[in-house]
Amino acid sequence: MAQNAASRPKMGVFDFLESSWAKIFFAIVALQAIIGVTFEAYIFGKFQGSLDNYKTGQNEERDAQYMTIPTFLALFIFGFLYVLFLTWDALRWKNTIQIIGLCIANLALFVYTILQIDQINRSIDKLQAAGIFLPMETHAAVWQACSPFLFTIPPVIGVATIAMSVCAWKLYQEFAWDILKQIGADYRMKKRFLHYQIFIALLKFDFFFFLGFTIQFLVVVTGKTDIELGLTAAAIPVTIVILLCAAFFTQRENRVGMCAVIILFFGGLAYFLFKLVRIYSQSHGWHYTPVKRSLTAFAVMTILLILITIANSFICMSNFGNGLKMHLIKPKGRDPEKDDMNSFQMTDQKPQLQTRMTID
Repeated sequence: MAQNAASRPKMGVFDFLESSWAKIFFAIVALQAIIGVTFEAYIFGKFQGSLDNYKTGQNEERDAQYMTIPTFLALFIFGFLYVLFLTWDALRWKNTIQIIGLCIANLALFVYTILQIDQINRSIDKLQAAGIFLPMETHAAVWQACSPFLFTIPPVIGVATIAMSVCAWKLYQEFAWDILKQIGADYRMKKRFLHYQIFIALLKFDFFFFLGFTIQFLVVVTGKTDIELGLTAAAIPVTIVILLCAAFFTQRENRVGMCAVIILFFGGLAYFLFKLVRIYSQSHGWHYTPVKRSLTAFAVMTILLILITIANSFICMSNFGNGLKMHLIKPKGRDPEKDDMNSFQMTDQKPQLQTRMTID
């Protein structure tokens, strides 16, 4: 008989480190985060230290170029830390799908760090032409100080991604037994649980790419009206609530709530398709010039993730009412009658034979 949610032992913060492969996987991601955050912080400090007391608000286009580099670097620092948090989360709950997703996300981060090199080089060149840097801080000087770190980050992420992929395969084999103990040997139930894990992992990656696109749009893109700026900023907390509701309704198997969430997902899909078209439109495309490539990458990734999330939402809804809920929701208290019943069944399955000493 499969164990339900109530029978799972209470997990500590670092219990996942009991496994050797989990330790290795977490150490790889932690080392990547330390190197990445340190390098990005150095580049940010070097860039800020080269500026000649620049004040924003005088030239919108120049302000956009000025904010490009800090925005990029802040996004990367957040990305490294968010991947580290998702790694802890995936290992703690033994979510193999999320671990595989982390390998894919790390690959996307690798591609984005390559785009970062050219983007920052162009921004430094344009800022130098605008006379924003200190007299001694020429384009060559600033670029020479930053380029070694910019060119080192992609190989570090590439090697880390390969190592993470090897560990992910080993962790998949380790966690298969734990899932079997939790869900049981029923193939259909394991498949339903797999769809649930995929959906929860997708929600976490949806948040990162949505947030990355929105921050770049708010900080760097020019030509925004006050209404558009306010609505876009308000979309961040609203999106967090929607993603939390999606996870809650899926766990509780609430069809009405899931239908509402799916409708909102379609609204988000329409929004990102609209933005992607606008990035390359003749009338508004020039507003997106400083971050055109990165916004395109984030928009495309977000659109693909939303499409996959919507498809998986329907699959999860089709699994409602088939017994998965009892494995996902932990009761508020233990049922003493059930404990007594289980205790009785375990002792009743094989009664002990009474022995007596007799004197013949």
